[in-house]
Amino acid sequence: MSVLRRLLSPQNVVVIGGGVWGRSVIEQCQKLGFEGKIFAVHPTAETLAGVPTYRSVSDLPNAPDAAFIGVNRIATIEQVRTLSAKGAGGAVCFASGFLETKDEDADGAALQSALIEAAGVMPIIGPNCYGFVNYLDRFCLWPDQHGGRAVDTGVAIVTQSSNIMINLSMQQRGLPIAYALTAGNQAQTSLAALGRAVLDDPRVTALGLYIEGIGDLKDFENLARHASTLNKSIVALKVGWSEQAQQATISHTASLAGSATSADALLARLGVARVNSLAEMVEALKILHQVGPLAGKRLVSASCSGGEASLMADTAHRQQNGIVFPALNQTQRDGLRSVLGEKVALANPLDYHTYIWGNLPAMADVYSAILDAPIDFGIIVVDFPRADRCDGAAWDYVIEAAQIAQKRTSKAVALLASLPENMPEDRALQIAKAGLVPLCGLEVGLAAIASVASVHPVPEASVIAAPRLCQTHILDEVESKAILAEYGVDLPHSIVVAQGSLPETLPFSYPVVLKAIGENHKSEMGGVIIGLSNRAKLEIAMLEMDQPRYIIEELITDPIAELLVGIVGDQVHGYVLTLAAGGVLTELLRDSVSLSLPVNQIDILAALQRLKLAPMLAGYRGKPAVDKAALVRAVLAMQACVLDRRTSLAEIEINPLILTSKSAVAVDALIRIGENADA
Repeated sequence: MSVLRRLLSPQNVVVIGGGVWGRSVIEQCQKLGFEGKIFAVHPTAETLAGVPTYRSVSDLPNAPDAAFIGVNRIATIEQVRTLSAKGAGGAVCFASGFLETKDEDADGAALQSALIEAAGVMPIIGPNCYGFVNYLDRFCLWPDQHGGRAVDTGVAIVTQSSNIMINLSMQQRGLPIAYALTAGNQAQTSLAALGRAVLDDPRVTALGLYIEGIGDLKDFENLARHASTLNKSIVALKVGWSEQAQQATISHTASLAGSATSADALLARLGVARVNSLAEMVEALKILHQVGPLAGKRLVSASCSGGEASLMADTAHRQQNGIVFPALNQTQRDGLRSVLGEKVALANPLDYHTYIWGNLPAMADVYSAILDAPIDFGIIVVDFPRADRCDGAAWDYVIEAAQIAQKRTSKAVALLASLPENMPEDRALQIAKAGLVPLCGLEVGLAAIASVASVHPVPEASVIAAPRLCQTHILDEVESKAILAEYGVDLPHSIVVAQGSLPETLPFSYPVVLKAIGENHKSEMGGVIIGLSNRAKLEIAMLEMDQPRYIIEELITDPIAELLVGIVGDQVHGYVLTLAAGGVLTELLRDSVSLSLPVNQIDILAALQRLKLAPMLAGYRGKPAVDKAALVRAVLAMQACVLDRRTSLAEIEINPLILTSKSAVAVDALIRIGENADA
């Protein structure tokens, strides 16, 4: 059992401090229906929100299970120390002014360290947070209004922002929230620890996270593994962009694999459903609560309007998130034709027309027929009329028919309103009670479906953390290639020569490539000349380039494609592999895929399929396919290099890796190394 269980589900609670916040905590507890004992501590007031007060924590008749500390930051530390000594189960620290700030009065970091020391083994949440609401046990340590209601089962949501949690609690989309928790500064108890604690509750079906920063990588990975062990899924909204992405000028890899991209790669590796908005998070959590993760993205859609069917298909096409609407098979067509007759055009998405509207048996048969196929999710589009101006009684048939079809086919079914406001909360709750998923909004609904279809078990291999490096510098192309050669990366034949020292003959044939040594992005400053066909042209090019040293290397003939392959060490999210269109196309196309290390052959091949460049790699318009086995070997060699040298390696990039039908050759490379700042 989690050490947080006593705090999260207490028998008694103490509120320390007066003012509007302390009174509100008591009032919100009473409003929610908490049946346990509420104590209050205040140095002068006789009562707090109608509750008699004690002068100090030491005067309490017994150790409280949970405490809300609503005093200033200096006093908070002493209250935490007293609670810990008394054997309390835990506390929410409301005060700000700790690690998140630094002023003339006190060092916030030092104060946070003092707070942790004062707590000892007693769990604390925060500081600088609102606390939490437990809607299952009708209890909260929450100093403000919230929009939730008591539930018997539901999802848990943990955020690093108290205001975001308030907003989520106010949702009117039919999502049952079991726990609403804020992590604040995470001085002692991390967002991941809160997530693990609530996932242990059998009444919790899924977990939503609003993440500003991952924090401890291993701690977060353990959360994902814990969820996977419990067969529960996580949905995450990660916000924030790093300085790495904004300031990277060394390589294309660093700019392509900025913090947001590397965070996305990490979440994808850990089987977490990634969403781009709070609305998507709510819709994804509803799917997970009702039916769990989806096995794939094969959908059927039925609506009584051709316009809605077209919007459904176009939206999925525009989002490009892998959702497909398979063509109707013969079983579906026969079932639909028997109800709809010959005049209705049969397709997926389906416009079943309005003439069966209000005919419950016919609607149930149509829904059943279109669901009778190897699909992952069924959608019935239905926008409910305004209850204040219209009669919506006939729309009950849609819910009832969908429920009948779901029971007949055992397929997961959503009722989706094309406009969010056309799925009022009472209808959403009615739909959920019928065992169906209420989805609010076409675009958001499809995005949520795609996200929950990405959930998968966490791989056995752990994420590879990257060290914090300082005093980094770049090895030149010669040094970088020498290291890559140790790992078996295929390189072009080359020699290094000084100005005026060109040998009479080269160890390889013309045409050749001439390069300057020691410059980044050499092509942008005239540091690369390709296709020099004889010695005379080579000598002239060397004079015009005017460098102390040069690389002369063989020209790779018959190229099919150029790829960028790079690995960057992200101190927060671990090492990230990026595959992208290479050479001069890197910045032009911005065609890239990023993966969290470690990767294997299957991971690499799957990532290549996600590139816009994929058709060219497979052989396009009569050209041969690239040697993917050689490509995979090159990527795995780079990974091996990183694993061996990760105490000092910050970044490694090959750009381009020239792909032919028989090889994958690294024609340019850089490696950035540094000193381990934590060693």
